[in-house]
Amino acid sequence: MTRATIEVRHLDHVPENEWHGKVWRQGPFWFLGNFQPFTLALAFVGPLVGLNGLWTSLAGITGILFGATFMAAHAAQGPVLGLPQMIQSRAQFGYRGVIVPLVATTLTFIGFNVVTVVIIKQGLFDIFGWNETVVAVLVSAAATLVAIYGHDWIHRVVLSVFWVSLPLWIALSLGILAHHAGGQGSLTGGFSAVGFFAMFTVAASYNITYAPCVSDYSRYLPPDTSRWRISLAVFLGAIGSPLWLIPLGAWMATRLHVGDALTGIYVAGNATVARLGTVLALVAVAALVAAMSISAYSGMLSILTVVDSFRPVRSGARARVVTVLALAVVSFTLGVMFENATTVLSDWLIVMLYLLAPWTSINLVDFYFVRRASFAAEDFTSPHGTSGMWRRRGIGAYFLGIAVEVPFMSIPNFYQSPGTRWLHGVDISWIIGLLVAGGAYHFASRHSSVVSTGPRD
Repeated sequence: MTRATIEVRHLDHVPENEWHGKVWRQGPFWFLGNFQPFTLALAFVGPLVGLNGLWTSLAGITGILFGATFMAAHAAQGPVLGLPQMIQSRAQFGYRGVIVPLVATTLTFIGFNVVTVVIIKQGLFDIFGWNETVVAVLVSAAATLVAIYGHDWIHRVVLSVFWVSLPLWIALSLGILAHHAGGQGSLTGGFSAVGFFAMFTVAASYNITYAPCVSDYSRYLPPDTSRWRISLAVFLGAIGSPLWLIPLGAWMATRLHVGDALTGIYVAGNATVARLGTVLALVAVAALVAAMSISAYSGMLSILTVVDSFRPVRSGARARVVTVLALAVVSFTLGVMFENATTVLSDWLIVMLYLLAPWTSINLVDFYFVRRASFAAEDFTSPHGTSGMWRRRGIGAYFLGIAVEVPFMSIPNFYQSPGTRWLHGVDISWIIGLLVAGGAYHFASRHSSVVSTGPRD
C-alpha cells in the first residue's frame, strides 16, 4: 500500500512489506479518540442522576479506568494477528458464527456516529445558530472522506487534530483553575449510590465500546511489537483525556448550567480569553469528526466481515467505499432525528455495554488464557478451519452472558428488572455478564487443543 493513497486492504492479512508505524503513536491516537466534547458530555450524565461535580468526576474516572483495562488488552491482538479486530472473533464464534457479536459491534459504531452528529448539530446551533441539517451533512461527509482513505489517513488526521487542540484545551483548563472562565452558578447535586454506579457504568462503557476496533488501528505494526508496551500506550492514551475532561465537564454541568458540551466550551473559553471558546469549539468539532471516521472505518470492517462470512469479499478499495457511504447515510438519517444528546448518549452506552461486555470477556479469555496468542490461520480465512462455521462454545457463552444480565438490567423508560429493585436501582448486570461469559468460555475450552500457527508465522 502506498501510504499517500487510498488504502486497498480491509479484511486482508497485512503482509510483511506493509508493516509500519510506531507504538508510541497509539497513545496520542487514543488520547484524541477521547479528547473531544463526547467525553465532556459523559459528565453531563452525573447531574441527571443526582450527583454533584465531585462525585460525577470520581464515578466517571473510576469507570474510565475500568473500561480502559479491557480496551487496552485488545491492542496486542493487532500486531500478533495482522487482522482487523472483529474478524479475529471467528476463532471464538466460528466462520459464520461471528455474525452474533457483529450485530452488537455494528450497532455500536453506528450509534457512536449518531450521537456525535447530535452533539455537533445541537452545539453549533446553540452557539452560532447554524442550520442543524446542513451541519449534519458537512460533518458526515468529512468523516466519510477520511474513512474512505483508510487506516493511515485516519492516523494522520487524528494526530494533526491532537497537536492543534492540545494548547487550546490547556488554555481553557488554566482559565477554569484561575477562576476566569465564569461558573459562578450555584452548585447542584449531591451523592447517591445509585447515581454513582450509573455514572460509573456509563464511563466504563465508553472505553469498552472502543474494544471492538482497537486492533483495527494496530494491525499494521510488526508482530514482534511488545504486547505490554502497546497495551500500556493504548491504556494511557484512552484514560489520559477522560481524566482531564470529565472533571471539566462536571464543572460545566454543575457550575455553568449549560445544556451541552460544545456550548460549555464556547462559554468558558470566551470568558477566559477573547475568541478562545469560539476557536476551541470549532477545533473540538474537528476532533469529533476524526472520531467519527474511526467508527465509520471500523463499522465498515464489521459489515464486510458479515458479508465475507457468506460470500468472499474481494480485496480493494471499492468494497470499503461503498460500505462507508452506506453507513454514512444511516448515521446521518438517524442523527437528524434525535435532539437531546445527553439522553441519547446515556441510553445508548448502557445498551451497548450489555451486548459488548460478554464479547470482550470471551475474546480476551481466548487470546490470553486459552490459545495464548497461538491461532490456526484457517480459523480466520476458511470456513473449514478448526473453529468451523458455528462455534457452539463461543456462541453459547455469549448468549449465557446476556441471559444472566437480563434479571439485573435497567434500561430507562423501557425495562426495569427485578434485580435493580432488589439492589435499590443499582445495575450490575453487565459485570455479571462479563464474568459469566468469560468463565463459561474458559470452562468449555479447558480440554481444547490449539494449533499454534498464527497468520503471521
